[in-house]
Amino acid sequence: MPKRTDIDKVMVIGSGPIVIGQAAEFDYAGTQACRALREEGVSVVLVNSNPATIMTDTEIADRVYIEPLTIEFLESIIARERPEGLLPTLGGQTGLNTATQLAKAGILDKYDIQLLGTPLSAIARAEDRELFKQTMEEIGEPIPDSAIVTTVAAAEEFAERIGYPLIVRPAYTLGGTGGGIAGDIHSLRNTTTRGLTLSMINQVLLERCVTGWKEIEYEVMRDGADNCITVCNMENLDPMGIHTGDSIVVAPSQTLSDKEYQLLRSASLNIIRALKIEGGCNVQLALDPESMDYYVIEVNPRVSRSSALASKATGYPIARVAAKIAIGLRLDEIPNAVTQKTLACFEPALDYIVVKIPRFPFDKFVNSDRTVGTQMKATGEVMSIDRSFESGLMKALRSLEIGVYGLRLKGAELWSEMELEEKLRKATDERIFVVAEAFRRGWQIREIHEQSAIDYWFLEKIEKLIIMESRLRDLRLEDLTPDLLLEAKTMGFNDHHLGELTGLKETVIRARRKEFAIGPVYKMVDTCAAEFEAETPYFYSCYEMEDE
Repeated sequence: MPKRTDIDKVMVIGSGPIVIGQAAEFDYAGTQACRALREEGVSVVLVNSNPATIMTDTEIADRVYIEPLTIEFLESIIARERPEGLLPTLGGQTGLNTATQLAKAGILDKYDIQLLGTPLSAIARAEDRELFKQTMEEIGEPIPDSAIVTTVAAAEEFAERIGYPLIVRPAYTLGGTGGGIAGDIHSLRNTTTRGLTLSMINQVLLERCVTGWKEIEYEVMRDGADNCITVCNMENLDPMGIHTGDSIVVAPSQTLSDKEYQLLRSASLNIIRALKIEGGCNVQLALDPESMDYYVIEVNPRVSRSSALASKATGYPIARVAAKIAIGLRLDEIPNAVTQKTLACFEPALDYIVVKIPRFPFDKFVNSDRTVGTQMKATGEVMSIDRSFESGLMKALRSLEIGVYGLRLKGAELWSEMELEEKLRKATDERIFVVAEAFRRGWQIREIHEQSAIDYWFLEKIEKLIIMESRLRDLRLEDLTPDLLLEAKTMGFNDHHLGELTGLKETVIRARRKEFAIGPVYKMVDTCAAEFEAETPYFYSCYEMEDE
């Protein structure tokens, strides 16, 4: 199906000010979308209240308005520009909510504007907790025991019937805003009251808490002809109960069997088809580590933080493709921007691992509560690419710019055994360092798993890094053999960190490494695991033999 001929001018709504859960990744998505639309000859009117973005540069769109994202201002811009279409799914939760308000106020009908890409009915079915629950039940996808409430009294009644703990999820909010885990009647009252206040439609979902289950995400694309692909699947290192934005995430998933992977992939495709979303969609699922049982937790019918991660991890530009789908193109008509040989209907293949670690603001807000849960607290994130989880994790830790070069946090050795146990059980932003410290003190994998519910696979990898630490400690220069040095570099230990562990200078370590001709090679991110030649790939370093 060719590009729609009835759409010459499109309004794109930005995400507004940078807030927790909605940061620069939406500038990244919106900029991609504007460029993609202009490539197709469509005139773009961009509205965003935040001037500190690339999106609002004058060359990104044909008309740029830096105005408050309110119904009144948007209507005045619509009256002046008269766009035929509105693209709401690339401006985060702000863009989605604003478009919904414009539709409900009758402004889109008044000016004969079409909502492009995902229709309003699909947005409502994904965001309105009652409609989402009904849709999942209709297509036979499992969801936790739940109730939609609009009063605190109704919440208390549900809790009496089901018991605690319960997860509180407000409708039409971002980053778990207003939500949380209620373990008793007092926390239920407080969290429900806050959630009802912050929800755009004064509605919250209460559901049975499945903390300890694996949290898996799929980024899915669908076009108007019902072609669907999964762009990327991701696994949270932390179990359910911690917001995905506050968790370390790996792509692709590492602990799923093929049967589990295909089960959840089929569920994600089933969901995007049922919701009739056109463009990108993020599906979050909980998987019982002891069985094949799973629950659908949430669907974001828009580009999300995870979409930005998936785009960068795979080389598949989700926002760009979503914008082209919105003006009528199909996945099999959109060229892959990296290979320029394959089409957007070709599912990305990864021959590497990506590790994302959230960046928290607690170095600036030192007296804040460092506990992490269902309400997001991270203000950013870093991402690394490598051939193994160990090396990817070490790269990402160094990128946080918090003064660490590995898995040791300053002052961790001062924690008492009781403090260590408490920090393992009650997750904070320092949890990865807490796990490492437990291994240093001789804790067994089983003990750490029982306290944290982190999967054994991840714990084994972290233990492997701590064992290497102990092997390297206080070595003499002649003890740094070529095999040991190459093994350490392959696992992600950089020269500075090796210097800290051995007591040797970083320059001495580097000279020793060069003496043995141990250096990085570069591998390619090309969306297709080298199955096709890529025109515009990008590269990551690792310590292997072959340089691509």
